[in-house]
Amino acid sequence: MSLDATQDKIDVREGIVHSAIPAEELARLSDDIISALKTVYDPEIPADIFELGLIYKIDIEDDRMVKIDMTLTAPGCPVAGEMPGWVENAVGAVEGVSGVEVAMTFDPPWTPDRMSEEAQVAIGWY
Repeated sequence: MSLDATQDKIDVREGIVHSAIPAEELARLSDDIISALKTVYDPEIPADIFELGLIYKIDIEDDRMVKIDMTLTAPGCPVAGEMPGWVENAVGAVEGVSGVEVAMTFDPPWTPDRMSEEAQVAIGWY
């Protein structure tokens, strides 16, 4: 589906996102990307990085390039150099994704209140 300059772009997910990608395809990509992120675990914590709240932002560009801003539980995390590659590999395997860029940030710093209830249960905090 192509959109020309005279057409309004499709609103997806409560009007937050404007994309040339059809809404149904964008929703599928979003769900599949989140599912892929849930396969990546911090080896020191028995919960995936998505539920831990380590993923700050996911952008899916019109060319299907995925840009992810993420953090770690601590700047000195032993897998700091490896985890972005794990994320890139997991998301890059999603059908329809043309490429992945992972940016690491520590602003704002991660805190345990970013964890989902599922993650809190997994680590015994709930």
